[in-house]
Amino acid sequence: MHTTSVVIGAGHAGLAMSRCLSDRAIDHVVLERGDVANSWKTERWDSLRLLTPNWQSRLPGFGYEGEDPDGFRNMAETIAFIERYAKVISAPVETRTTVTSVRSVDGGYEVTTDRGAWSARTVVIASGACNLPNVPALADLVPAEIATLAALEYRNPDQLDEGGVMVVGASATGTQMAAEVQRSGRPVTLSVGEHVRVPRIYRGLDIKWWMDRCGVLDEHYTEYDNLERVRNLPSPQLAGSDDRRTVDLNSLTDIGVKLIGRLAGINDGNAQFSGSLQNQCVLSDLKMNRLLDRIDEWATENGLDETVESPHRFEPTRFETSPPLGLSLASGKIRTIIWATGFRPDYSWLDVPVLDRKGRIRHDGGVAEAPGLYLMGIPFLRRRKSSLIDGAGDDARDLSAHLASFLDGPSRS
Repeated sequence: MHTTSVVIGAGHAGLAMSRCLSDRAIDHVVLERGDVANSWKTERWDSLRLLTPNWQSRLPGFGYEGEDPDGFRNMAETIAFIERYAKVISAPVETRTTVTSVRSVDGGYEVTTDRGAWSARTVVIASGACNLPNVPALADLVPAEIATLAALEYRNPDQLDEGGVMVVGASATGTQMAAEVQRSGRPVTLSVGEHVRVPRIYRGLDIKWWMDRCGVLDEHYTEYDNLERVRNLPSPQLAGSDDRRTVDLNSLTDIGVKLIGRLAGINDGNAQFSGSLQNQCVLSDLKMNRLLDRIDEWATENGLDETVESPHRFEPTRFETSPPLGLSLASGKIRTIIWATGFRPDYSWLDVPVLDRKGRIRHDGGVAEAPGLYLMGIPFLRRRKSSLIDGAGDDARDLSAHLASFLDGPSRS
């Protein structure tokens, strides 16, 4: 089978690219290993809601049409939104089609699947950035009597043993899980490393509204010298909820979660923690206040000071001045460990020499280091918002333009 372009993945990023290719009359197929929105259906915990308000679910030619623009979709609603988008744009999706190999051939690529092979001049990889849990090697040293699971395996507290739970990682995933598990009656110890603290509401408006309006989310990858650092920043400590509550370390401490430093090692059944908890918390507070300073400046410059609440700052993160540096995992106090330590993409099927030593695709704003190969849906691909539903559209418009130029002749951009 032949087509001009193969898009791998029918999540929001792959579908956004499909719409943009259709707008340019570029024939293509979207290959999906499961069903449309497969990762949303199979790799999320039960209570998860989007971190972004409903109004921010904007895709090319499609957006939120309900009566609660400031609410936050649950997973069923998110899945329905993406499925409807696929139908509205008549995306040429081949579901239940698993890609097993992509390799270069003369003038293009051969994409082999479990349902046959496709040849194409271009390939867009939109298979997601969170295919595999990024569990540290020291997980192998956890005593056998302690249950362990990665964040992708967590669904709800009922699947956990009774007793203490250690959540490793304090980004959006770790903080939300820590709160839910603590409220289930299981005492939680949260291992905190680098994290990004932001309030849910500032000056009466959602933090995402501010970040959208003052240009934070549109920051371009070319504006940063240390792009590797920016792309590896943890996801902000945010949660979507009806009461629009802030989920940060202080809110967790308030409900009884115990904070300790970054998990640095396990030796003879004893967990060892870094002494950097204070520094990490102070640094995170500093960065949050810099963001709020930027918002305040923008509000003043745009004449909003009289229409929104006055500027204010939040209580600094509370922490023990000398938190424990060790914890016996053999004492029985910890019965389960949840690894909320991030995710990584799976490119085991990619037979094109574009992977770096960490298994990530080398690219320049989504243009991979192989002619005609593109990438979508990766954090800060082209903009700070690239990994959000709201960011897929702008990235797809840029990259579909590059792809079209490539098809017309040698690209210099």
